[in-house]
Amino acid sequence: MVINKQQLFTASCVALLVTSLSFGIRAGILNTLGVQFQLDKSQLGSIAATAFWGFPLAVIIGGFLVDVVGMKKLLVAAFVFHLAGILLTIFAKDYWSLFISTLLVGIANGTVEAACNPLVASLYPDNKTTKLNHFHLWFPGGIFLGTLIVFLLNRINIGWQVQVAVMIIPTLVYGFLFSKLNFPVTERVAGGVSTAAMYKSLGNPLFWFMMLCMLGTAITELFTGQWIEVLLKNVTDHPLLILTMTAGVMVVGRGFAGSIVHRLSPQGVLLISAVLATIGMYMLGHVSGNLIFAGALVFGMGVCYFWPTMIGFVAEYLPKTGAVGLNLMGGAGMFAVSIYTWFMGGHYDDMVKNKLPTGADMAAYKNALPGTDMANQWTAANSAAGPDILNTTTVIPILLTVAFTGLYFYMRGKAKPTLTPAEAALKH
Repeated sequence: MVINKQQLFTASCVALLVTSLSFGIRAGILNTLGVQFQLDKSQLGSIAATAFWGFPLAVIIGGFLVDVVGMKKLLVAAFVFHLAGILLTIFAKDYWSLFISTLLVGIANGTVEAACNPLVASLYPDNKTTKLNHFHLWFPGGIFLGTLIVFLLNRINIGWQVQVAVMIIPTLVYGFLFSKLNFPVTERVAGGVSTAAMYKSLGNPLFWFMMLCMLGTAITELFTGQWIEVLLKNVTDHPLLILTMTAGVMVVGRGFAGSIVHRLSPQGVLLISAVLATIGMYMLGHVSGNLIFAGALVFGMGVCYFWPTMIGFVAEYLPKTGAVGLNLMGGAGMFAVSIYTWFMGGHYDDMVKNKLPTGADMAAYKNALPGTDMANQWTAANSAAGPDILNTTTVIPILLTVAFTGLYFYMRGKAKPTLTPAEAALKH
């Protein structure tokens, strides 16, 4: 059976592109959906969160199934869920149709991750962290393209349904590519590591420490990105371009991941990333005007390596955890984002309400005619609440800086785990 590494890697990148386009386009149209379907921030938060808890549901279940059913069947399922979710979004009529369609897209996104992370690790066992960074550059790449699509199509008054429909093309492409390719077994299966040994490895305290840190890195990167237009809409005239710039920085950074990871080590990269993410998020919450874009640049440099390097660290230093370990990491991260997004959606409404006169009718202020005192007060309340949410979230990368400092010193002098004879044979 011939395994075409390059074609499998290319198809994986296209599948991840669909995942990230869904993220970028949804971030760009979230405010529009709120206006068209008369949704408050809490409802918008629950819709956005749905994609994030659909993801861990799929990635965790997929992690346990991938060794049994194979990566190809999982990716066929992802294709079906993506197509169904995109079409249902285009023809959505109310809150619940948006909720269900977003859930389907989230499940598809998680299924792609569940299959493709172990696939990339299996294809490139000698260069896992670098190739995972190259694979995951298509996540910010899709966000960059998605937000740019929304921005440009909005400028020429093309509706959000057409913007969502753009995702159908790469979905059909990756579905076709995967349908005709042969797949390897996962690295754990090929290396002869037993299921019992895998589950034993999942009990390693270092794995649970990384899982805990994954909660913070995922929230820092993905919550901020998904909500950036909502949070900063009243602070800058082009809030969506902040996400576009952040994503662009991440694409370039992940493209050069090889030399950076080899020079600094995964744990060194994570420490520097946490410091930059803290500075960038602080700037986003405290500056205005064009300085916001400087904050976005620093923030993008900070979150650039978080996700793929967290996955890569586990693949490199805890290889016996297998596909289950990689997918538990991704699932934990997305689950954390879903809970945080849901909580912050309601908290955002409460903060806006607290900045309005006591007993204010939120709906009346929201729907007030532009230029009136009520409309101005509504804008001012939102302008203050958005940065406050970012300032609250800044605590997370500060804690990550402390955690990754400890990890850096703990890992000094530690070699990668010795391979079993079967695993050594796989690498040669």
